[in-house]
Amino acid sequence: MIEQRAYTVEPWGLTETELRLDLIAQSESLFALSNGHIGLRGNLDEGEPHGLPGTYLNALHELRPLPYAEAGYGFPEAGQTMINVTNGKILRLLIDDEPFDVRYGELRKHERHLDFRAGTLTRIAEWTSPAHRTIRVTSTRLVSFTHRSLMAIVYEVEPLDGPATVVLQSELMANEQMPPMGRDPREAAVLEAPLRSLEFEARDAMIELVHETNRSGIRMAAAMDHIVAGTAQVRIGAHAAADIGRVTVTDVLQPGQSLRVVKFVAYGWSRQRSLPAVRDQVSAALTSAHHAGIDGLMAEQRAYLDAFWKRADVELEGDTEIQQAVRFALFHVLQAGARAENRAIPAKGLTGPGYDGHAFWDTETFVLPVLTYTNPDSVADALRWRKSTLGIAQERARQLGLTGAAFPWRTITGDECSAYWPAGTAAFHVNADIADAVIRYVEVTGDLAFEEQTGMDLLVETARLWRALGHYDVYGNFRIDGVTGPDEYSCISDNNLYTNLMAQRNMVGAASACERHFIRARDLGVTADEMAEWRAAAAAMLIPFDEDLGVHQQAEGFTRHQIWDFENTKAEQYPLLLHFPYFDLYRKQVVKQSDLVLAMHLRGDAFTAEQKAKNFDYYERLTVRDSSLSSCTQAVIAAEVGHLRLAFDYLAEGALLDLQDLQKNTRNGLHIAALAGTWIALVAGLGGMRDCHGDLSFAPRLPDGLTRLTFTLTRRRMQLRVAVNATEATYELLQGEGVMHLKHHGEPITVEDGLVVRRPIPAAPVRPPPTQPKHRVPLRR
Repeated sequence: MIEQRAYTVEPWGLTETELRLDLIAQSESLFALSNGHIGLRGNLDEGEPHGLPGTYLNALHELRPLPYAEAGYGFPEAGQTMINVTNGKILRLLIDDEPFDVRYGELRKHERHLDFRAGTLTRIAEWTSPAHRTIRVTSTRLVSFTHRSLMAIVYEVEPLDGPATVVLQSELMANEQMPPMGRDPREAAVLEAPLRSLEFEARDAMIELVHETNRSGIRMAAAMDHIVAGTAQVRIGAHAAADIGRVTVTDVLQPGQSLRVVKFVAYGWSRQRSLPAVRDQVSAALTSAHHAGIDGLMAEQRAYLDAFWKRADVELEGDTEIQQAVRFALFHVLQAGARAENRAIPAKGLTGPGYDGHAFWDTETFVLPVLTYTNPDSVADALRWRKSTLGIAQERARQLGLTGAAFPWRTITGDECSAYWPAGTAAFHVNADIADAVIRYVEVTGDLAFEEQTGMDLLVETARLWRALGHYDVYGNFRIDGVTGPDEYSCISDNNLYTNLMAQRNMVGAASACERHFIRARDLGVTADEMAEWRAAAAAMLIPFDEDLGVHQQAEGFTRHQIWDFENTKAEQYPLLLHFPYFDLYRKQVVKQSDLVLAMHLRGDAFTAEQKAKNFDYYERLTVRDSSLSSCTQAVIAAEVGHLRLAFDYLAEGALLDLQDLQKNTRNGLHIAALAGTWIALVAGLGGMRDCHGDLSFAPRLPDGLTRLTFTLTRRRMQLRVAVNATEATYELLQGEGVMHLKHHGEPITVEDGLVVRRPIPAAPVRPPPTQPKHRVPLRR
């Protein structure tokens, strides 16, 4: 666990007040900057020491073979791995021939600050060299939201106790040496020297390097240019080679003088475009940077984030640490998707190499719901990326003997990359998760043009898959057998409840969309008979229920399995997948992450209030939260059924997952879906928001310890502000014309511009507290 004394608790940023070399990899993830197109880990400006060097370009990857002990039909043959590309962050500094390296001399002061409103990472360091010369270094780094191909660094050096000869080496470096990775299967594969040099050039203070990946054949260009301000003695030189470009700035400074270098770095990459086209792209981006200037880039960054926080901020009174955590979470979720633009949003965003840079169902189920209400344009882009991979998904379905489209469990480009066949072959619920994201986006934004041009293709082809995958039994039930649901400790199950309910929503949603856009449906080959088949299958969907226990079954027969021996499972044996064979997990009642409970959140209309309470109690004692995706969902349903303190505990666990490195893997990148879950736990959990079948409703309640919760969301171009205290909720339109109809604890209300609607909050139902598995009780907040 990261000791919090290294970080201050503050509402609008994250500040590191001392440099802990034993935690440097974790801090590099926390201080990462990205715009969804470019990602920079928070490495020190000088490049060393580091935990994991990291510069990432969304979708730029290398191919690697997937090893199998035995081959099997339908197994993917190649994996895709996001690679560390040309590093433009490096600014090596020498003072009187002594390298500025914090491992030597004395680091007298170190402070880094990630500013959620400015979108910058700033640093102040004071260092005394082994030769007893003291300097101050200040830097500001940004990855631009408004110029998606650009990053910039302002680096300033000042001697404090006497004259100093300063040499600053600004570098572009490809094929950096990477540290060895651990044995954890969640970590990325190591690929050495994945880039092959095509061209390099140095002129004045500018460097260009052009490379191509060895196997995937993606061309990329990186270029840097500089604005230098020093004394009359300042000198500048440039040199380029195959894998490195260096601009060297030399000056002699007296106390009170400084050397200031503004470094612009541009990236461009493509599988299709020619070398000159990619090279010219970065040249044009540098021209744009010079035109805007560093002050202009920072002003644009601030304006972009001001607009975001106006429509997305969550205010919390009573817990300053969670207030900081939710803004940290929203900032990183925005960074992950803001300018992804027809590329995937990876599970780690662009903050680290974890999961090989792959995107999973996490994106549609956890990240896109948050962005739908706060930054909807990025949702449309993410779903357009899914559509761009539709042909690959259709081919995958045919390979599996099905019609429609089978989207991948994990991928970068749309090809299935999972060598874990129960997920890569049978986790079909990802199709329904994509459809769910389409349905939600259209309902919230009213963007029928998107539905017709993009959403229809996704809805139709996923609905076709369910009709091909399922069948009717002798009792007339529509069954979907042999699938893997969200809970990865239960595989190849019959009638996974989450999968069935989400497939039901998928088929009904597809039929409804086809009725709205009948000409487009005809173009896709949809007939009235096919729509009727979807609706009939949805109506006959089998929903497994244990009559003896009075609870729904996660999958058919699940409640008849032996319960895992929690009493004799040691605390250090979690996560279970690293200490027990999968076959033993599969045949027991033990839940890695919320599965049926997630269904109660996303398909709450399919359960009664009493069923939700009984189901939650039953599955709470089986769920071990070995996945970062679990705690936010448990927080949502705990709040709904009245366990407010437990909901707060789960909310805090998810919110602090990376800030306190609770799963001991933050070094490999942030958990973007879990960060999105912080918003979900607050807004859908304590705020009680549900948006189902066009009905927006709230059932807010606060636990002891929180005195006020305020959040804003956008729906149909209207901005709604909800404020909750212990006794009352208020609803107010901040932007948009018209009225908004919603419900407060089941009571219909209408919110109009200029009118604040106030309603009392009823007491929560009183229920016995549920129990958790031994060693898996969440920390009390």
